Amino acid sequence: MKARRGREPRVANSRSYAVTDVAQARTITVGWLEGIGLAETVSLGLPEVDDRYHVWRVPLLENGEKTRIGELVVDARTSLINRQESTDPKVLEARMLGKLQPEVHDRTTPRHQTVLSWVRNTIIHDDCEKALPDFPAQSMGLVFTSPPYFNARPEYEDYLNYEEYLLKLRRVIHQCHRVLDEGRFFVINVSPVLVRRASRNEASRRIAVPFDLHRILSEEGFDFIDDIIWVKPEGAGWATGRGRRFAADRNPLQYKPVPVTEYVLAYRKRTEKLIDWNIRNHPDQEAVAESKIPDDYERTNIWKITPAHNELHPAVFPLELAQRVVRYYSFVGDIVLDPFAGIGTTGAAATSLRRKFVLIENEAPYVNEICRAAVNWLGKDADEVLCVNCTPPDTSGVLPFKSK
Repeated sequence: MKARRGREPRVANSRSYAVTDVAQARTITVGWLEGIGLAETVSLGLPEVDDRYHVWRVPLLENGEKTRIGELVVDARTSLINRQESTDPKVLEARMLGKLQPEVHDRTTPRHQTVLSWVRNTIIHDDCEKALPDFPAQSMGLVFTSPPYFNARPEYEDYLNYEEYLLKLRRVIHQCHRVLDEGRFFVINVSPVLVRRASRNEASRRIAVPFDLHRILSEEGFDFIDDIIWVKPEGAGWATGRGRRFAADRNPLQYKPVPVTEYVLAYRKRTEKLIDWNIRNHPDQEAVAESKIPDDYERTNIWKITPAHNELHPAVFPLELAQRVVRYYSFVGDIVLDPFAGIGTTGAAATSLRRKFVLIENEAPYVNEICRAAVNWLGKDADEVLCVNCTPPDTSGVLPFKSK
């Protein structure tokens, strides 16, 4: 559908796009061109909204000419640039110099060869949406995280509405897709949340967050692989208060089961290659051999794990859960990213299984706890952790771990 000059395209408004008109699409494109130093040499054609794929397509022209040399693709829902679908800046420069004709992809030739990432153990105190763009593309071997609840507890009253919450998660997922290596896994621990009623005249709401995140993950380039059900011991869900009314009155229509499960959803970054390709093409085959799973693995998608509790953080997941995910979905030596790191349980699991970690957390008390705990995970080697916007771990008085 073509956008009309001077008028907002109706489809953009009806679908609540973040980018609703031609002017906004132009502004984003100009900012991108300025960032790559081509604002003076590249001009813009008329942006069009492609509502089939929820993107804006902005033609890029050689300045002063009508020759089309490329295209910028902007996600209409998030305002983020789809770099995978947009023309590479180096290609733009080459075309302006007349050195390159429009590229033709040979789909029989592998476009990517797995390489070992140089990223080291890292702790970052920042909003993950701001921190992730600093990491190189395809540098992570696994993403495992549990996003903050949507306003389900007083600690999480951070979002004006549920749509804003989902938009935030979409932007983070978009960045995770960029930094995750081809064909590797994004695993997320998530559950429906109960938004308590403000008064007795209102009903509480239970929001099916996992199903909305499934749609977002699929749209952002991930293929669904597995739904794992984390089952907690009997009685673990009574703290929510759900089910007490029915237990007292036993009236039909009031039935609400006590939630004792959460989802662990596994997705794979979309690729035409089979999982065997990731195994065969791993540059360290010794690490692949060392990563073999022992016989006592969990054979079903029902995982019975006791919840964890921490006085500092209201919603930690247990170390055993993180260790299972890291063991089943990564190799020894891989980098495991947690963009919502909390108190760093993913880092503890990664270290215990000889993986590296990148932990991003926006709350200072949690970051301080991660830095303190890193000494327990790594001993004197915690000196080697890259710390951004936070105080490095204090390893004074810590003896190096004895090699086994």
